[in-house]
Amino acid sequence: MSLSDPLGDMLTRIRNGHRARQARVSSPASRLRADVLDVLKREGYIRAYRAEQVRPGVSVLDIELKYSEGEPAIKEIERVSKPGRRVYSKIRELPKFYNGLGISILSTPRGVMSDTEARAANVGGEVLCRVF
Repeated sequence: MSLSDPLGDMLTRIRNGHRARQARVSSPASRLRADVLDVLKREGYIRAYRAEQVRPGVSVLDIELKYSEGEPAIKEIERVSKPGRRVYSKIRELPKFYNGLGISILSTPRGVMSDTEARAANVGGEVLCRVF
């Protein structure tokens, strides 16, 4: 099956997993998805993830979701830049999400990073998603 938005599919799997109170979800593996999961792990929104090879040439990402006192660590996760409408932002024009409590994940020339890391590196890019 071909997906038109693989990153959006992974974010939806995470959102649905939290709503169903699952401990872990899986998603087909790709480098962009792994980079976004690295940012989510660094920022404390997921416990861990690992790549598992199902068969030669096919691997999946096993994502361990995080809960705090029974409540999901991710309250809201939404895709900003979509295949039909890409959203780019200069770092000076990037708004703070939930007044700085949430993060935006950007794809920059220096790699995928959170908005705070991008502000420190003074680099803008494509706004992939927002997490709170």
